[in-house]
Amino acid sequence: MSDAAALRRPDTPLQMFWVFSKLALQGFGGVIAIAQRELVDRQRWLTAAEFLELLAVSQVLPGPNVVNLSLMLGDRYFGWRGVVASVGGMLLLPMLVVLAAAALYGHWSGLPQVSGALRGMGAVAAGMIIATGLKAIRGLRKNPLGLKVSLCYAALTVVLIGALRFPMAAVVSGLGTVTMCHVAWRIRRGSST
Repeated sequence: MSDAAALRRPDTPLQMFWVFSKLALQGFGGVIAIAQRELVDRQRWLTAAEFLELLAVSQVLPGPNVVNLSLMLGDRYFGWRGVVASVGGMLLLPMLVVLAAAALYGHWSGLPQVSGALRGMGAVAAGMIIATGLKAIRGLRKNPLGLKVSLCYAALTVVLIGALRFPMAAVVSGLGTVTMCHVAWRIRRGSST
């Protein structure tokens, strides 16, 4: 059975609200890995390739990636009601948690245990980002460029942003344009044979 045939549709906007609330409340240090597991593996609202496509669009839009992703998915299934439900789920309960945490941090910020816990959470967040990248490789297999070429572009992006400190906006617009032209060229070449 193909990935697309196994997809399900959310039942109601309320279901989207609760799924995105649960997703957001698990997202300490980043939600993308959790979003992929929840939306692709558990709920089966997206294929791995669709998740990567929506994530790519989410990253070039202003604002938090996962909020942009929730907005697009909510719109896909229920229009403006889905947008309100999914974005509300991403923001409402986590906002209450953050407000409570800020009040607690203000009170106990001088304790060494608190600063140690925050350093530990930073390491966990880095691990989650790496895990998300490794899981994203599944979706690249179906990319029109193929897995090897996609990984080369990914490595080039890491070098440009991480090692050479190029601005992300310049890399996304420049390298994004190159890859779009590369995809168009491959598709055109494939259709002419």
